[in-house]
Amino acid sequence: MGPKTILVCLTTPDHADTLMKVAVPLARRHKAHLIGLHTVEALLVYPGIAMHIPEPAFAAFNNSQKQEADAIEALFNKHVQNEDFPSEFRLVRAEAVSAGERIVESARAADLVIMAHEDKEHDRYDQRHVQVQVIRESGRPVIIVPLDYDGPAIGNTMIVGWSDTREAARAAHDMIGLADDGADITVLRVGKDIKDTMRDSEAIDITETLARHGLKPTLEHRDPAGNSISDVLNQTAFEKGADLIVTGAFGHSKAYDFVIGATTYALLKEAKIPVMFSK
Repeated sequence: MGPKTILVCLTTPDHADTLMKVAVPLARRHKAHLIGLHTVEALLVYPGIAMHIPEPAFAAFNNSQKQEADAIEALFNKHVQNEDFPSEFRLVRAEAVSAGERIVESARAADLVIMAHEDKEHDRYDQRHVQVQVIRESGRPVIIVPLDYDGPAIGNTMIVGWSDTREAARAAHDMIGLADDGADITVLRVGKDIKDTMRDSEAIDITETLARHGLKPTLEHRDPAGNSISDVLNQTAFEKGADLIVTGAFGHSKAYDFVIGATTYALLKEAKIPVMFSK
């Protein structure tokens, strides 16, 4: 069964149009309830700082927030006005917590979350790194869409990054509901010490499982040849004409990710097509 509740996080007007072009076809195909979420930033005054904020400053701040929210809501309505699936726009105030925490709260009830790549030029301060927070804390699969992405609808051709981990298994099964009937799926294992394809039982098992769902999976092993795993995933996606990369997220500790780096962070920065992360 495909997603029936899709949450699209419309953080700024700059990328709302791009996200809606990804979210609407998915909602249409699955007859899902599409929720457009925008958080309104709180103007915080810290008690330890003695300062006076004039009333006009509050008014100007609130007015700018309203203008941004109105612009995003107008874009959302433009994309859904002629659709048959149910939809709603939610405006949520951050209040005393961050935008990320509000998004996580809303995401937990959704089947699928859609967000844009981080944009340091346009993101508000309280929206920075929110993608990582939602992937780590929401418990839901999260599709991250490149800025200004204008590719095909998701569902026909997918790359599944496979490893013998809980996160990869979760990602592969989360993907099933998004795939079109008979979709081409490449189960890709990347590594220098590649196992014999015919003896790679775990990868063979997941490939056969996907086939039982009416998909057309193939299993591939690739040596990175000095490239990163994210580079190999991106290259394979380009070669196959894929519309989605599917991968487990943050399989290591935060300390490991910070010191050594991880495929998740690389894909969050470098992916050229949408990537679905499952944690």
